[in-house]
Amino acid sequence: MTEAILLVGGKGTRLRPLTVNTPKPMVPAAGVPFLTHQLARARAAGVDHIVLATSYLAEVFEPYFGDGSALGLHIEYVTEEEPLGTGGAIRNVASRLHSAPDEPVLIFNGDILTGLDIGALVRTHEESGADVSLHLTKVDDPRAFGLVPTDATGRVTAFLEKPGTPEEIVTDQINAGAYVFRRSVIDTIPTGRPVSVERETFPGLLSSGAHLQGMVDSTYWLDLGTPQAFVRGSADLVLGRAPSPAVPGRCGDSLVLPSASVAPDAKLTGGTVVGEGARIGEGARVTGSTILSGAVVGPGAVITDSLIGEGARVGARAALSDAVIGDGAQVGADNELRDGARVWCDAVLPSGAVRFSSDQ
Repeated sequence: MTEAILLVGGKGTRLRPLTVNTPKPMVPAAGVPFLTHQLARARAAGVDHIVLATSYLAEVFEPYFGDGSALGLHIEYVTEEEPLGTGGAIRNVASRLHSAPDEPVLIFNGDILTGLDIGALVRTHEESGADVSLHLTKVDDPRAFGLVPTDATGRVTAFLEKPGTPEEIVTDQINAGAYVFRRSVIDTIPTGRPVSVERETFPGLLSSGAHLQGMVDSTYWLDLGTPQAFVRGSADLVLGRAPSPAVPGRCGDSLVLPSASVAPDAKLTGGTVVGEGARIGEGARVTGSTILSGAVVGPGAVITDSLIGEGARVGARAALSDAVIGDGAQVGADNELRDGARVWCDAVLPSGAVRFSSDQ
């Protein structure tokens, strides 16, 4: 198994304003674009040829990764003119694959952070003789996900939509977004129209009698679809909870990139990342947060589980919790933002403009 397709075409609408200027896979997690972690993990599992299926802001990927040689990979890029969905995207890049009809092709979603044992998934695929093998993970609350029950041998028996009632929760196993396809199966996906692999391809294969194998691997798994999850994932990479060979430094409480400056009495904890050229002022406390390149955090500010965009400025004594500040935005001193607040790119909040508590 040497080939993989990475699906990186999504708009990342739930992540806005993070994704206004940057496609979701290129938003930095633990100091490098999130996609770097996925590419490095694939390389470590023996993959050497990767096709990136791009769509939204497609032009930013190739200037950054080039031909992939810096990562020991051969990377090709295929851009969808019209969004084709997950299945359509896979079919759209099929002409770039070199595998023989019976050989396995690995497929990843570009927004999942996982500790999946990729080699074990490929072995499961080959040993079971499956047409498609799926990484499944167990979740505490399956209501937000499609369910994938399997029989005693791990063979998939159904694909169920998000359960609406407790009776419909027949399993805690969900589709974790990594697959191995037999190369010939990819060619059966219709061309030239949007296709959902989850809603159309997989159920269609199952009803036609194809063998779909599930492998439950309940290592670290996180869907980075929301700002809160993205910040959490970056922190977990820094803390070493989520494995990646691409973190630019040792795992620990924080990661400060070389050209950043942090005041001696500032406190950085919980997997905080301070990007290139960013500045953290005196007495600031930053926990579990991502401060992107060129951003400034003023003296005495307290930032928790938040993301501060490129070149944004947070004023003195501001208190941010579970907030996202867009690129170039300015949050004046003494503002209080929390509980999912999003400040748009280049917006300006005057000092003391937003509060959740009294000013006395």
